[in-house]
Amino acid sequence: MSDLNQNERQWKSVHVFGGVAAILSLIAVVADIFIGSSTGGNLSELPQTAIERFAQFQQNAWLGLYNLDLLNAVNQMISIPVYFALYAALRKTNKPYALFGLIIFLLGTTIFVANNTALPMLELSNKFAAADEPQKALLAAAGEAMLARGEHGSLGAFFSFLLPTLSALVMSLVMLQGNVFSKANAYIGIVANVLMLIYIVLVAFAPAVKDMAMAFAMPGGLLLLAWMILFTIRLFRLGNSKGDE
Repeated sequence: MSDLNQNERQWKSVHVFGGVAAILSLIAVVADIFIGSSTGGNLSELPQTAIERFAQFQQNAWLGLYNLDLLNAVNQMISIPVYFALYAALRKTNKPYALFGLIIFLLGTTIFVANNTALPMLELSNKFAAADEPQKALLAAAGEAMLARGEHGSLGAFFSFLLPTLSALVMSLVMLQGNVFSKANAYIGIVANVLMLIYIVLVAFAPAVKDMAMAFAMPGGLLLLAWMILFTIRLFRLGNSKGDE
């Protein structure tokens, strides 16, 4: 019995740790929304070539890093404890699919962080600024290769965004099956992540309608924020509960 109680306490600590990480993730999401809105938020207005990216880095390095998804990459890493906590909360509801959602998230995060080109592009930008003309041509070519691999909205970054969103959708569907999280929380998550999936597909495969795709991203992002707030509150309640809920 003491081992069982200790095991439950450990899972409760996972819930609390996940809740704390979720708060940090929420702060990052709000910062992303604020920065995106203040800088225009249109993908078509972003620098289109490596040389234009280098120029932006020299003018405002932080904006250059943001436009290459460094904030999103950091948020992905912050969210690892969040999704582990969701798995912990949902393991008695549907352990196979909760574990499946966690695995998809970890795979997506690995791809996202490994493919993120923000810091390498900053390094290339600094070298480009100090290079002579022959070297600049080589550095520009290297920059274009980096952008093809990890630029926001590019095919190279497709799975980096797709897999974490699919993971969130799986977790939302599992939420719907049990009574750990509210049905409202589950439905909000389902709608939010479906909208975000549509946005991701449109941006990657229909670049001509990138700005129109924001019509899905804006409500999807706000609903995603609501989904996170609701499950964060629930994680803290689970972590502080005196018995099974």
